Amino acid sequence: MIETTTLLAFVPAALALNLTPGADMMFCFGQGLRSGARPAVVASAGVSAGLMVHVLLAGLGVGAAVAALPWLFDVIRWMGVGYLLYLAWGAIRNGAISAETPARPTRFAFRDGMLVNLTNPKVILFVLAFIPQFVSPDSGSVLLQFLTLGAIIAVGGLVVNGLVGAFAGGAGRVLVSSPRASRILGWVSGGVFAALAVRLAVMERA
Repeated sequence: MIETTTLLAFVPAALALNLTPGADMMFCFGQGLRSGARPAVVASAGVSAGLMVHVLLAGLGVGAAVAALPWLFDVIRWMGVGYLLYLAWGAIRNGAISAETPARPTRFAFRDGMLVNLTNPKVILFVLAFIPQFVSPDSGSVLLQFLTLGAIIAVGGLVVNGLVGAFAGGAGRVLVSSPRASRILGWVSGGVFAALAVRLAVMERA
């Protein structure tokens, strides 16, 4: 059982992290511009699900392997770069979704959000660096504490990133009434995904 004082210290820190612009927030913003508010919120749920997988792996000790093995870190990182570039190309090629565009199943937004989060090895390194500061072996199962604290971050991220994506989706709906605006929004969202790919490609391990 996590102590109340620990939770009172953790929740504000987690909220501050959720409110800090980062790759997940920018991804949901780009998803909103490209596909609309609902897919952006679903993508945010996918991001949160990916985070919980990272938390589970960290709690089980698997995350230590990513921290210790440079080649494993790089394999995951370049998979993420490739997937983000794939999303960027799709956004640029197809433009934003307008009334005349066949709707892409929303489940793909969840998958995209989860995969983008899972293929960012910095996330599990962050989890390994941040959450253990609030974990105490004297408070019971370490894995359960990891999952509880991770869930707090995931829920906060779901709300914040979902709101950012919904705002972008609402703005995008206003602009996609013309094919030209739809194409421009496709380039903007594709540019966001491409910028995230470059960021992931050039980042350092520590």
